Amino acid sequence: MADLVVDYPEVRAVGGISFELEPGTVTAFLGPNGAGKTTTIEVCEGLRRPTSGTVEVFGHDPLHLAAEQRARIGVMLQSGGIPTSARAVEFVAHIASLYANPLDVNAVCDRLGLHALGRTSYRRMSGGQKQLVALATAIVGRPELIILDEPTAGLDPQARINTWELLVELKDAGVTVLLSTHYMEEAQAVADHVLIADQGVLVAQGPLQELLSGNQGQLEISTPSTVDISALQSVLGLAFQVTQRLNSVFIAGAITDQVHRLVVDWCSTHGVIISGLQTNQHSLEDVFFELTGRGLQ
Repeated sequence: MADLVVDYPEVRAVGGISFELEPGTVTAFLGPNGAGKTTTIEVCEGLRRPTSGTVEVFGHDPLHLAAEQRARIGVMLQSGGIPTSARAVEFVAHIASLYANPLDVNAVCDRLGLHALGRTSYRRMSGGQKQLVALATAIVGRPELIILDEPTAGLDPQARINTWELLVELKDAGVTVLLSTHYMEEAQAVADHVLIADQGVLVAQGPLQELLSGNQGQLEISTPSTVDISALQSVLGLAFQVTQRLNSVFIAGAITDQVHRLVVDWCSTHGVIISGLQTNQHSLEDVFFELTGRGLQ
């Protein structure tokens, strides 16, 4: 995807987004409501026409994919797409019948707990149960690319963890996954790469570990000693912020091994007893807050 722009009558939903998906990886697409994530995903799925820019899926315009190319893609919409009268296992079996080499339907339904739904119609399912049915239809065709829009919204904690494990297994099997989510812990659990959007543009993208390692953290020193905060601040410089609360000193900044050693040596030289030392790296939500000035919604 290069320079994707999508305009609605009164607003520019996407303002020039560019990225590529690496085969056999999970890419998490993050951002607050209104960031342009769903619009971008709909363009990738061939459900929306871009205003300008270039989008290719398997080397072709997603609006004009042949049947054999569409069969290589599994899609889970944010909502809709499943008949309200459908029953879980029967519907997954129907979707599987449309593919030349689908996964075993019973195995997929066992994995996602769909047999327990029995003859319950889709309209009577809970939000989480509907999500699991939609996920099953997205993966049962044995796709090479899976596009998931908020796949774990409404799931209970155990079902969410099971879904994360499934996504990692699919990735390990060579499947490429594009995952839109609001859950930061979800992205950190499964993603290799991260896209962070805000107001229709990407404010950051790259390997997950690169984004986290390049982000600032916090060093917490527990001590019963009196600490000269001004002296420690002078040693560390303006790139760090030193504060003290009760019996702990907090140093905010890029906490590298060198900084860690410098602080420990300074404490030793100045008679500061260290009873505890803990480094806290910021999360993806912290990264987003620093980039945009507000947290994820």
